[in-house]
Amino acid sequence: MPDYEVPAAGSETELVIKKSRFIARVRRVTSRAEAMEQIHLFHAEFPQARHLCWAYLLGATASSSAAMNDDGEPSGTAGRPILNVIQHKKISDTLVMVVRYFGGIKLGAGGLTRAYSGAAEAVLVQCPRVLYEPMQLWRLWLGFSQEAGVRHWLELHGGRIVALDYGSEVVAQLAVPQSQRERLAAYAGSMFMRLEESTESL
Repeated sequence: MPDYEVPAAGSETELVIKKSRFIARVRRVTSRAEAMEQIHLFHAEFPQARHLCWAYLLGATASSSAAMNDDGEPSGTAGRPILNVIQHKKISDTLVMVVRYFGGIKLGAGGLTRAYSGAAEAVLVQCPRVLYEPMQLWRLWLGFSQEAGVRHWLELHGGRIVALDYGSEVVAQLAVPQSQRERLAAYAGSMFMRLEESTESL
């Protein structure tokens, strides 16, 4: 049986503490590469933020891996508190990012720790969860006009697009819960899309 929960969807919230603005976002990730991509996108969205601190936790409790970053805040006041909250919530395959816009009032080490913990707590409280389920990788060939429909199907069935290759047609690498394999095959067939199972799993 699965021993941990994962985010069922992304979540975002905002706190203002002594005029500093903290924007927290949670995303489900299954690898360091996915986490780094999400962090890059968050940076691009908030280029003027003073700090973008983050932490992630991947995998089952007994074999989990984690990383964190204070991004210029005093050591141990941002990334570690965020990670502590993730671990306390018993949720994994989870990335929490918090951007800070400095409001002119210094919070001190204790204040920063409480602020980043509070932001992580607030965003994870509102994040929907599901029990972890092994994912299967697939390759799907589709037309450009079918991409929105595929994304909608994946959203409804707990899957996601891992990679996209745009050529004369779109080739998508999908990660789909193993329990949804028959539904995926039926959907692809009904839309006349070629589907190929990968031997890999997530």
